[in-house]
Amino acid sequence: MTTIGVFTSGGDAPGMNACLRAVVRYAISRGCRVVGIRRGYEGMLAGEVEELDAQSVSGIVQLGGTVLKTARCAEFYHEAGRARAAAVLREAGIEGLVAIGGDGTFRGAHRLAEEHGVAVIGVPGTIDNDVWGTDATIGFDTAVNTALEAVDRLRDTATSHDRVFFVEVMGRQAGFIALAVGMADGAEIILVPEIETSPRRIWETIAAGIARGKRSFIAVVAEGDEQGGAFEIARKVQSYGDVECRVTVLGHILRGGRPTARDRLLASRLGAAAVEALLEGASDKMAGIAADRVALTPLPETWGRRKELDRGLYELAGILAR
Repeated sequence: MTTIGVFTSGGDAPGMNACLRAVVRYAISRGCRVVGIRRGYEGMLAGEVEELDAQSVSGIVQLGGTVLKTARCAEFYHEAGRARAAAVLREAGIEGLVAIGGDGTFRGAHRLAEEHGVAVIGVPGTIDNDVWGTDATIGFDTAVNTALEAVDRLRDTATSHDRVFFVEVMGRQAGFIALAVGMADGAEIILVPEIETSPRRIWETIAAGIARGKRSFIAVVAEGDEQGGAFEIARKVQSYGDVECRVTVLGHILRGGRPTARDRLLASRLGAAAVEALLEGASDKMAGIAADRVALTPLPETWGRRKELDRGLYELAGILAR
């Protein structure tokens, strides 16, 4: 294999640039030419490719976002679109592909491998940390620390005013961010899609805390919680008793900012591992991390198997917050 392509796709995640840097420089160290594809599958279909050298990725390891840009691509859902993408890859001389992204990115990469024989290795780049086959995804640690800083600040004002703050973080289908942030902040309430909690139970938790002398509370809410988001939950809880609630939605702020050292290290290891996997003949797999070792997982398993939330940690968070 002499030419490797690389692209970022789906939601951006801090550390994607560090991964791109690792892919480019490690591939060059192994005697390969590297081609960058801009704007994900959308750019792939449009032929937006450019050769990258070591200097092309200089000074990006500390940057958030993705210098290759990213985009959604409805056309790639269709077989004709994927056939055109495969033709673009062939025309650019790309023999192997590194796909940095999450669930949707991997589904597209799998189709390229399955339908057109493209050798592809995925790297998990998503703040949600919901990808099966890896202990951590690129961007998760940064997102948690960004949210934690905000929640710590809200704790100050909640304490000053004797209020309940409902803080909504990203996590439409998984509560990994909410659990990590809530545990680290000592939040009295953590709401995640994986575990159902009624508004009445939330109110009972608050009332029990008030009876013990507590006057302020932090509730960290994953956006995908079954009760309908932080605003709706706060409205329901206030209907049960005389408690002053405030809501803060952190939203897309969690995707931005300089990646933490942990995310930069993870991204660098997995970027190099993806290139090595291609050179060894692997394809249709994801390079992840398991027990601090690189592990390859078949791409269909990354979305076909559900990564479970640590319920023991969830229960411990509740015990320690009492």
